[in-house]
Amino acid sequence: MSTPARPATADSRADGERWWSKLGPGLVTGAADDDPSGIATYSQAGAQFGYALGWTVVLTFPLMVGIQLASARIGRVTGRNLTENFTRFCPGWIVVCLVMLLLVANIINLAADLSAMGHATALVLPDHPAAYAAAFGVVSLLLQVFVKYDQYVRVLKWLTLSLFAYVGVVLAVDVDWAAAARGIYAPSIQWSREFVTTVVAILGTTISPYLFFWQASQEVEEIRRVPEDKPLRSAPEQIRRQLRRLRIDTVAGMGFSNLIAFFMITATAATLHAHGQTHIETTEQAAAALRPIAGDAAFMLFALGIVGTGMLALPVLAGSAADAVASYFHVRRGLNLTLSQGRSFYGILAAAMGLGIAVSLSGLDPIAALVGAAVINAVISVPVMVAVMIAASSPKVMAGIVLPRKWKVLGWLATAAMAAASLALLVTSIM
Repeated sequence: MSTPARPATADSRADGERWWSKLGPGLVTGAADDDPSGIATYSQAGAQFGYALGWTVVLTFPLMVGIQLASARIGRVTGRNLTENFTRFCPGWIVVCLVMLLLVANIINLAADLSAMGHATALVLPDHPAAYAAAFGVVSLLLQVFVKYDQYVRVLKWLTLSLFAYVGVVLAVDVDWAAAARGIYAPSIQWSREFVTTVVAILGTTISPYLFFWQASQEVEEIRRVPEDKPLRSAPEQIRRQLRRLRIDTVAGMGFSNLIAFFMITATAATLHAHGQTHIETTEQAAAALRPIAGDAAFMLFALGIVGTGMLALPVLAGSAADAVASYFHVRRGLNLTLSQGRSFYGILAAAMGLGIAVSLSGLDPIAALVGAAVINAVISVPVMVAVMIAASSPKVMAGIVLPRKWKVLGWLATAAMAAASLALLVTSIM
């Protein structure tokens, strides 16, 4: 006798969607990591060194997971963002320095991203890159102020699909897979300023301080948004479920980010480097990597990718800076606040975006600025990473729900790798 089919319930209907619903702050953080700065850095790496830097993507993945998971756990366990938690064990002047480092790095990154978005748009529309850059900044600001974040994030998830253009290039062109494999498993390390700078830029665009602040603050936002969610230090019954979700979300988000990074490096190695284009100086040259699948529409596809990822990254950059500054001054904050509820917070957000727009209009070389922003992120991230790891390992801060040993090891290895790379950059710069 056959068993009658069970009627569909709300839970059973949701099963097919549940994996996607688990992907929130981690996925958006990972996708925002492949912003215009990331596209420029990975493209420059592939064009300049071919397949030789594929190993950096493999190296950074577990390190990235370790430090991002530490940041996410801090937010979910305590119900407070990184700035608030840093004040619990750091002297005030150190917290000010950490917030200022984040603010400087984010404004530079905002400016570089906006400049690149403006120049990319000028490839397919009348040539007014400065006007386009300013317009993108204003539109992003208005969306953050007037559209609730839980609605906005649904759009942000779909913008990540624009990054798959680089996957298409790799599938369409003749890739030297033997060389690509050697670049991952048997890399040749060069002790030169150019090589070290590129490695540091890759580390900086992959493991960036704004990502730590953003993912932690978005876990706090989720607690406020979902009525049944509480900080784990006061809701032990939620620990197992929420920590499992954090792992899935973070690993998926960072995995997506690094997979796309690998395809970017491979695509430009197989197209630009293989045909003698070993240095990218303009957006036109960067867009040429997409010609194998887009032909004359390569500029259009490149512009869509830059603008799509830029619109994804702008709220992360501006929002993480505003959240850190607002929390230091004990200002009510959150992207789900209405304008009347969060005037001070949105004022800080607007100031950060305004400074980014102003710097972007100063005549930045878009490609050089994007790679430079990645290098600055790498150097600035070291003290922030130290503070994150101390907080995530502190029983006082984490109420006993400290970071497990394996994630702690990965987080400290990420910190050590970033410090070593920054030191190597200093040494090669003065030699």
